[in-house]
Amino acid sequence: MKLDDRTVYAGFWRRLAAFALDSVLFGLFMSVILSAATGQPGLRWFSAESWPAIAYDWEGPALFQGLPFVLTVAFWVGWGATPGKLLMGCQVLDARTGTRPGVGQAVVRYLGYIVSALPLLLGFAWIAWDRRKQGFHDKLARTVVVVEDASRHTLEELAGGTP
Repeated sequence: MKLDDRTVYAGFWRRLAAFALDSVLFGLFMSVILSAATGQPGLRWFSAESWPAIAYDWEGPALFQGLPFVLTVAFWVGWGATPGKLLMGCQVLDARTGTRPGVGQAVVRYLGYIVSALPLLLGFAWIAWDRRKQGFHDKLARTVVVVEDASRHTLEELAGGTP
């Protein structure tokens, strides 16, 4: 997708809704994985007596930090968006080329969430004021989040070619 003066950048509220959807979807997915890993049915693993069983083993850190990291980076690189962003009609793109981010760029963007969160979530709030609706993590990774509009794609892109 070519980024130009007609590009519609996804604003704060749309991106917040996408984040909320992702939180619910990833939470449900993590619940299923954790239940399978611990042998506890449903959300029973969250109870006080079963939680310590995974808190200090490899499953806790691997699942709660590693799996969301891998899934999010894979979604950004493979589809240009997480499920929540897809449902909200958004796409994460390289700010210079208008293509999907590469693996390195996606990793920097994910780790940039820490930078956006540290100063009282200012890096996320910045999306509301920035001209291109970029948070600190977007600026670090040189990405933008745009509202997907099929009318802006070339015929080759619509036919399944490289975006």
